[in-house]
Amino acid sequence: MTPKRAFGLDLPDYPWDAMAPYVEEARKHPDGAVNLSIGTPVDPTPEVVQRALRDASNAPGYPTTHGTAELRESISEWYRRRRSVVGLDPADILPTVGSKELVAWLPTLLGLGAGDVVVRPTVAYPTYDMGAHFAGATPVAADSLAELDPGTRGRVRLVWLNSPSNPTGAVQDVEALRAMVDAARGLGAMVASDECYAELGWGAWDPAQGGNPVPSILDARVSGGSTEQLLSVYSLSKQSNLAGYRAAFVAGDSAVLANLINSRKHAGMIVPYPVQEAMRAALSDDAHVAAQKDLYRARREQLIPALEAFGLTISASNAGLYLWATAGEDTWLTVRRFAELGIIVGPGTFYGDAGNGFVRVALTGSDERVAAAAARLTA
Repeated sequence: MTPKRAFGLDLPDYPWDAMAPYVEEARKHPDGAVNLSIGTPVDPTPEVVQRALRDASNAPGYPTTHGTAELRESISEWYRRRRSVVGLDPADILPTVGSKELVAWLPTLLGLGAGDVVVRPTVAYPTYDMGAHFAGATPVAADSLAELDPGTRGRVRLVWLNSPSNPTGAVQDVEALRAMVDAARGLGAMVASDECYAELGWGAWDPAQGGNPVPSILDARVSGGSTEQLLSVYSLSKQSNLAGYRAAFVAGDSAVLANLINSRKHAGMIVPYPVQEAMRAALSDDAHVAAQKDLYRARREQLIPALEAFGLTISASNAGLYLWATAGEDTWLTVRRFAELGIIVGPGTFYGDAGNGFVRVALTGSDERVAAAAARLTA
């Protein structure tokens, strides 16, 4: 008798499933749960974007994998206007079905496999590791390539940067980014920079408050004026409340982009035409981005003193939609204490061993829910 064959990938359980008992505990609160664990936008999608989606809804034909010329031109202009990246060729831009799918499939689409190493930050978004696993490559946590032993360093094919960081909110300046780019190029490795929180800088990284814009890997001060071996990944989910649209893009190395476009044509990885038009509208309108950032700034300024009153210390959190905080105790004990107040937060352990002791608190609650959380924490 032929033995039964097992089908499916042997992957770790989805980490957020472990939150079920804490979510249940939080729901018992008489005023309801406040979910600050996942950074899913709760504010309306801007009307200018909704209108563009509606106007493009009659789309009977197949869209192009590479994206319309008009969309790619608007992305190039956005890089110039918002990211200090001048002269980016629209041919070297590709829309993607959200940024998570690109993160998950990039190692595979780059042809990585057994024996290859994918480096990601020590505290990082879990999908970087998953992308390596899908390709059969080996994920390695390191904040500097100099930390790696010579044998590992020689096998590095892809380096993930994430600035501003999810979950810590740390921002790497031009010098730090340039050092990582130079080191990776010296190894012949690609560098992919996940920059999806770049419009959400605070303090020294908040241009509206006199700070500097968060730098991009494609900024000439970082890249040396060449996109070779560099990819910039960006999502409109956070800046424009487009998480439900799955609207993102990647830009950079000409030869690599051409290969990605060809591979994605074969795989049918295509952004729908109405979403492409919605992206174009979002990228051409800075007013809604500033208005949304004002909402997050106010929620952030309300949550920080409340968390500190509850005994937490805020670490990094210079940009993005999260506050990275510690009470100096085991992560799950802190998660439990929040749940008892009806507040759901993200465990730092989901982002690597270096996240133990921390929790991630999202700014993505409505004004009313954020106010409720602040009141409970300071009661």
